[in-house]
Amino acid sequence: MERIDSIDGQGEPLVLRPGDDGYEAELAGFQTGFAQRPDAVFAAASASDVAAAVRYAARRGLPVRVQATGHGLPGAREGGVLVTTRRMKGVTVDPATRTARIEAGVRWGEVVTAAAPHGLAPLNGSAPSVGAVSYTLGGGLGILARQFGYAADHVHALEVVTGDGEPRRVTQESELYWGLLGGGHTLGIVTALETGLVPVARLYGGALAFDGGEVEPAEVLRAYEAWTRTVPDGLTSSFAAVPYPDVPALPERLRGRYVLSVRVAYTGADGERIVAPLRELGPVLADSLREMPYAESHTIHSDPDFPHTYYGDSAVVSELDVERAAEVLRLTGPGAPLMGVVQVNHLGGALSRPAPNAVPHREGRFLVRLLVMGGREEARAMLDPAFALLAPGTIGRTVNFAFGAGDRSEGLFDARTRERLAGLKSTYDPASLFGEQLGLSA
Repeated sequence: MERIDSIDGQGEPLVLRPGDDGYEAELAGFQTGFAQRPDAVFAAASASDVAAAVRYAARRGLPVRVQATGHGLPGAREGGVLVTTRRMKGVTVDPATRTARIEAGVRWGEVVTAAAPHGLAPLNGSAPSVGAVSYTLGGGLGILARQFGYAADHVHALEVVTGDGEPRRVTQESELYWGLLGGGHTLGIVTALETGLVPVARLYGGALAFDGGEVEPAEVLRAYEAWTRTVPDGLTSSFAAVPYPDVPALPERLRGRYVLSVRVAYTGADGERIVAPLRELGPVLADSLREMPYAESHTIHSDPDFPHTYYGDSAVVSELDVERAAEVLRLTGPGAPLMGVVQVNHLGGALSRPAPNAVPHREGRFLVRLLVMGGREEARAMLDPAFALLAPGTIGRTVNFAFGAGDRSEGLFDARTRERLAGLKSTYDPASLFGEQLGLSA
């Protein structure tokens, strides 16, 4: 094997090729439905290793991809170079400045744990196992998003390796800073970021769940949409519909049920009063609403923590047409050929405020996310009609929630943002090493 030198004397990075011991294990991630078969895997432990990987790929004209946890893979890929960042685990909290430096392999749960002793919290997503850096680069729709905005809005600086193989540190004064926050790894590989933390130690949150066999799903969705018009900007919530299979691995209360949930996160003191109307919707299957330490905030959504196959996409809508959304529930509910999950996130509040980054579609009022537990073609046959129903009110899609649909770039950015990102692409990645999965070209 060719010698691959580090740029700062830290030694050679670990490089794995098909057939090497550890190759398959290094590729393993949360998404099991899309095979990654690169010609070379750089198991990066430092920014120096990342730079070596980019220089190696540039000399050969090979595409470069990056994987931290494998939650948001854009689809199956063959050949090229894959940089895995799971070994880059540094996270440092500065309580005086309320900031954290987070390396590319750190998961959100680790940042929450590091910040909690200081009475601080990051703008993390609902699943503690998701990579913090990649999620932030795609915007970062957090548990307290309507109060504080996108995670990307709180980033102070980024450390990135661009297409020339050079490590850079960029701040708000840089156009590259703007593009990375929203444009993600299509402009380079971010090895670490510095971000602000918020002074939140406790919150009111949890979920109310209803049995879709006892209450009409469309009525619960209609009531939720009406309720969101009454809540303060500081309250973040979502609606979910999940048809659980009747299998022994699930808790008895979930087996074979079509579960409708409203999830809430709020730092105010009047949470019980605000959610009271939701309790009148029908018999409650489960109620986890309570005041809790922020370190327990992952229990609000209780996202699955085991690897599995899924395909999905998203639609940012200007308004939620409840009648059309109810038909989406029918298409993806218990009668569907595959298990589907519908999630409707209430946007607005601080999410609608302008920020110096490329996160688009801030005018949207809801984000509709649809997931199917199955292969791509079967899932598309189920999801395409559902998204067609939402099309009249759809203003775009989101990078973070295009699971396996990353080769479809339409709707990810408005025209002006796309043009500006394409200009950055020509400057920092003229050879398109980092691909064109977001519809950008050098």
